[in-house]
Amino acid sequence: MTRELFWLTLTVILTGLLWVPYILNRCQIRGLSGAMANPTRNDKPHAPWATRLMFAHDNAVENLVIFAPLVLILNAIDYSTKWTVLACAVYFWSRIAHVIVYAIGLPVFRTLAFVVGFAAQAVLAVAIFGWL
Repeated sequence: MTRELFWLTLTVILTGLLWVPYILNRCQIRGLSGAMANPTRNDKPHAPWATRLMFAHDNAVENLVIFAPLVLILNAIDYSTKWTVLACAVYFWSRIAHVIVYAIGLPVFRTLAFVVGFAAQAVLAVAIFGWL
C-alpha cells in the first residue's frame, strides 16, 4: 500500500465512523425506537454539537468524493512524491480538525481547516498533471 493510499484509507474510515456520535445522541434524546423511526417534524432535536457533527459528516462525504479520486488517479499513474504524501496527510488531519472545530462550534477555525484541506487537494491535482 502506498503512503497516499494509507492516508486515503484512514480518511475513509474516519468518514465512515462520523455518524456514530450523533446517532448515539439521537438515541439518548429520542430513545432507541425514536432513533430508528422515520423522521418527522415533531422529533426532538439533537444536541447542538450533534447537529453540527451531522453537517461536518455531510461535508466530509462531499469532500471525500474529490479527495479519493485524486489519490486513486495518482496511484493509477504510479506517481508519488514527498509532496503528494504530505498533502494526503495534511488532508486527513485537516478533516480531523474540521470535525472537531465544527462540532465545538468554532466557525472561523472550521473554515480554516476546510481551506487547508482544499489546498491539500489542489496539491494532488497539480501533481496529477506533473507540475509538482
